[in-house]
Amino acid sequence: MLKRLSLLSLFTLCGLLGPTLPVQAQALTPYVLPLDYDLMTEQGLFLANEAQQLAEFQQFGRALALAQLAAQLAPNDGQVLALLGGLYLQSNDLDKALPLLNRARNLLPGNARVLFALGSAHLQQDNPRLASSYLEQGLKLEPTNPNALFDLGNAYFKLGQYPEAIASFERSVAAEPSFWPSVNNIGLVFYEQGDAQKAVEYWRASLELAANEPEPKLAIAVALHAQENCGVPLVRASTAACQEALRLGVEALEQDSRYADLDFLRLNLWGDRLIDSTNQFFAAPDIKTLLSEL
Repeated sequence: MLKRLSLLSLFTLCGLLGPTLPVQAQALTPYVLPLDYDLMTEQGLFLANEAQQLAEFQQFGRALALAQLAAQLAPNDGQVLALLGGLYLQSNDLDKALPLLNRARNLLPGNARVLFALGSAHLQQDNPRLASSYLEQGLKLEPTNPNALFDLGNAYFKLGQYPEAIASFERSVAAEPSFWPSVNNIGLVFYEQGDAQKAVEYWRASLELAANEPEPKLAIAVALHAQENCGVPLVRASTAACQEALRLGVEALEQDSRYADLDFLRLNLWGDRLIDSTNQFFAAPDIKTLLSEL
C-alpha cells in the first residue's frame, strides 16, 4: 500500500531541496513562502494583455497558452476569464468557452463584450433564441457594435424573423460601411424570401467591398444560373449571364474548396432555397467536372 508522503518528502522527490539531507534527531520543517495574491493577479493581468495583443495579430495558439496561465494567476478576474473564454470560442471549443464566459458575466454583469461573446457562443450551439437574448442585452450597452449586430441578424435569420434580420444587418453596415458580411447576408435573406434579383444586388455590393471573397462570387453564380435557366445546354452556351455564372462559380470554388461542401454552406447560413439552387448549379457539367478535381 502506498504511504502518504509528508510535505518534506514530497519536496525532496520534486528535487526542490537539492541533495538528500543527513538524518537528524528532529525532522526539518520546510519553510513555505506565503503567496502574494496581489502580485499573482498583477502578473496574470500582464500575461492577459500580452495574450490579447497576440490574438490581435492572429497568433491564437500562443495567445491561448498565455491566457490559460493568466487565468491560473488571476482566477477571479472577469476580464481575464472573458479573454480566455473568447479564445476558446475562437477555437470552436464551446465546452470550455461557455463556463468561462458565464463566470466572467457573473463578475462583470454590465460588460457588453461578455454578453456579445455569450451570444456568439450560443449561436454556434444553434440556439438562436438564447443568442439573440444575450446580444440584445449587450447592444443596449453598446448599440453600434457591427459584429454584434451581424450576429444578431444571423440569430433573427435562423429564427425566421426576416425583417428583423435585415434591420440588424443594415444597422451593422450603418455602423461600419465596409462590413461586407452583413451586406452579403442581407442577400441571403432576400433569396430565402424569393427575391433573387434583390439578393444579387446585395451580393454584387458585397463583392465590391471584398473583391477576393469567394462567398458572394458563388452566391451570384448560383442565383444567375437559376434565374437564366442555365441548366439548358443551348441557354448555357448563349447568354452572358450564364457565362458569368460559370466564371464566378469556378473562381469561388478554386479559391476555396470548402464552398463545394453543402454542410459548410449551411454553416454560413445558406438557406433551403439557396441550397436547392446550389445543387442545380453543382450539377452543371463544367462545375461537376471541377468538383471531381477538388
